[in-house]
Amino acid sequence: MDYKKIAQDLYNAEKGTYQIDMISKSNPDMTVEDSYKIQLENISRRISQGEKVVGMKIGLTSKGMQNLLGVNEPDYGHLTDKMIVMEGEICPIKSLIQPKVEGELAFFLKKSLKGPGITIADVYHATDWIVSAIEIVDSRIKDWKIKLVDTIADNGSSAKFVLGNRITKIDGIDMRLIGMNLEKNGELVSTGTSAEVLGNPAASVAWLANKLSQFGIELKEGSIILSGAVTAAEKVQAGDSFTVSFQDMGRVTVKFK
Repeated sequence: MDYKKIAQDLYNAEKGTYQIDMISKSNPDMTVEDSYKIQLENISRRISQGEKVVGMKIGLTSKGMQNLLGVNEPDYGHLTDKMIVMEGEICPIKSLIQPKVEGELAFFLKKSLKGPGITIADVYHATDWIVSAIEIVDSRIKDWKIKLVDTIADNGSSAKFVLGNRITKIDGIDMRLIGMNLEKNGELVSTGTSAEVLGNPAASVAWLANKLSQFGIELKEGSIILSGAVTAAEKVQAGDSFTVSFQDMGRVTVKFK
């Protein structure tokens, strides 16, 4: 299997904003380990071009999505500084292929987390604060017809993210019971609670720290961790505006043009 060619194909598709066929279709023996190697190939490319890794995103945290792809654990991707959209800034839809929006909580780490054996309590202790966040997911794979290895190779189908301005200390919050509303063009389109994310978004962060330990990697102090979508992703068209609000934690909005 030519990791470099697959990575190059994905990179070219993202930069050229076009879709490619399922990677797994032409590489039926590709494993999860293979797909993470492909992901890292493009992350290394981004770093060599001046981008800085600022954190990680976790995907497939709901049982519904895991069942859809036939898996029993989440996946992850990398976040870089070039993926940040400032709140109030217009996100140019022409830079994306087939984007969708998800609402989730972002964790900011004040201490590093290195597995194995990381617990929810460890995540609480290591978290400085959390904010409402929007992840803009995108797929370079045609029509979002993906298997697990396709989305992992494609950096967890990540594209951009927006962080809210109101920070909340994790002390005293029941991370399982935070309600979230997702509005599209001023209309409520979905609601959910943080329990949809592995029962507790902090459990999602703990999973990531333990998963990364298999590769000798730690979640570093100062990292931003997008913990996973609370509800199903919503499709985006030019002119759309999305607002995500978490109970007692403020809101975050992104507009597309």
